[in-house]
Amino acid sequence: MRWRAYGEHAALLDCDSLTQTIAAHAAVSSSRPAGIAELVPGARSLLVVETPGSDALAAVRDLLEQADLEHPPEGESREITLDVTYDGEDLELVARDAGVSIEDVVRLHTGAVYTVAFTGFAPGFGYLTGLPEPLRQPRLPSPRTRVPPGSVGIAGEFTGVYPRVSPGGWRLIGHTRAVLFDPRADPPALLSPGDRVRFRSAG
Repeated sequence: MRWRAYGEHAALLDCDSLTQTIAAHAAVSSSRPAGIAELVPGARSLLVVETPGSDALAAVRDLLEQADLEHPPEGESREITLDVTYDGEDLELVARDAGVSIEDVVRLHTGAVYTVAFTGFAPGFGYLTGLPEPLRQPRLPSPRTRVPPGSVGIAGEFTGVYPRVSPGGWRLIGHTRAVLFDPRADPPALLSPGDRVRFRSAG
C-alpha cells in the first residue's frame, strides 16, 4: 500500500486488494483517531480527510502500519435483511452460465452473508462482497439504458441493488421493495461500508 497527498487536508491510501481496503477502513473506523472528518473507501483505495489543524493523518498512518491488513478485524456491524423477489431478466442466463438451476441461484444468493465494501455509482448504491463463486459472472456485453429501482444485480465479485432508475450493465436476478436512498431520511442511504447484508426470498 502507499499514500498520496489528496489536497491540503486529505490523503489517499492506495491498497493492493479489496480485502486490504476493507481491513484498513475497519481498523480506522473502530479506532477513529481524533480529527478524522471523513473516510471514503473505494475498491482499492481509502480516502482519509482530517479536520484542519489536527494530526489525524499522521495518527492514521501510524495505526495502519501496525494493523493486519490481510484480515479485516471482527467488530460490531449492522445487519440488514432485504426481501427479494427473484424474477430478474437475467436469472435464466445466470443459472445457465453457472451450470445450476434457477432454484440453486436463489439458494446460493440468499445463503451468503455480504459486506458493504464501499458505495458509489449512484447515491445509496452499495458494492457488496461475499458473492458465492458460481455467481461471479461478467457484466452484460451491452448495458441497459434503464434499470428499474430496486433491481438486484450481480457483476464480477459483487452483488448490489440499484437505488433508482439508471443505466446499468449488471446481470439482474430479482428486485426488492426496500428503499435504498431517501434524501429526507437520516442517514439518507440505507447501506454504509461495513454493514452486513442478507437477502431473503420473498417468494
